[in-house]
Amino acid sequence: MNLLNAQKVLEAVRLVTRGQVYRLGVPVGRETPAFPPRSLSVTVMMPDQFGGATVPSENRMSYADDMFTGWLGVGSQIDSFAHLGIDNVFYNGNRAQDFMHTTGVTRLGIEGIPPMVTRGVLVDMARARGKPMLDEGEIITADDLRNVMRDQGVQVRRGDVVLIHTGWVELLERDPARFGKGEPGIDNGAAEYLASLEVVAVGADTWGVEAVPFRNPNRVWEGHQTLLAKNGIHILEVMDTRALARDQATEFLFVLGQPLLKGAVQAIINPIAIR
Repeated sequence: MNLLNAQKVLEAVRLVTRGQVYRLGVPVGRETPAFPPRSLSVTVMMPDQFGGATVPSENRMSYADDMFTGWLGVGSQIDSFAHLGIDNVFYNGNRAQDFMHTTGVTRLGIEGIPPMVTRGVLVDMARARGKPMLDEGEIITADDLRNVMRDQGVQVRRGDVVLIHTGWVELLERDPARFGKGEPGIDNGAAEYLASLEVVAVGADTWGVEAVPFRNPNRVWEGHQTLLAKNGIHILEVMDTRALARDQATEFLFVLGQPLLKGAVQAIINPIAIR
């Protein structure tokens, strides 16, 4: 994120020529599949307005409030650097015992992430492989990314956001159980390659960005370790890239202002792409 500056923002803004806006977040609710044991619920109440009563007033005012109960890593989300580490050591040498508390992290929290306004690049792996959707466990390697970027005629630059379209997000509506059991995605070599490009975030239309089941079941979420813990690159999950892929959009202005939840390690988000 240190690579984002006024020059990078102005470069990205110049990509907007149509005024076309894409919502990259998905609706999130009680039935949204998530990595176990995550879940959430929204409860709507009309306090002290039982049986059709109103707030005491001449104009008979009524109102509703809602209460959120659940995990913040459900649906479209961003991972902070406090989310995943290596042997209890997180980004920049921060040890869990020094900053991880049940009441919230005191370092690396969501509230410390600045606004993300930069150039976005879509890598359409589904189109490259000639099918609407990749399969569970189907791996995307560094060479795959290089080849698709070359074929799309797009080059990733320092400070970009890279989103990978696999078609998997379609299952959220059609087969949510299958969506949550596995996913196509990158391997650690691809994560290392993306890190070498000095991007600020890597995302996909899947719930974990990496291929699941893992090729080696004894090495889990290694790509997360490479991106988050080793290189300080945020991860964006469950990005709805369908419209971008349908329009064959390879680059765009990417805008994200995540909720400033103090001490949180993840947040539900709705980034915007603009062309």
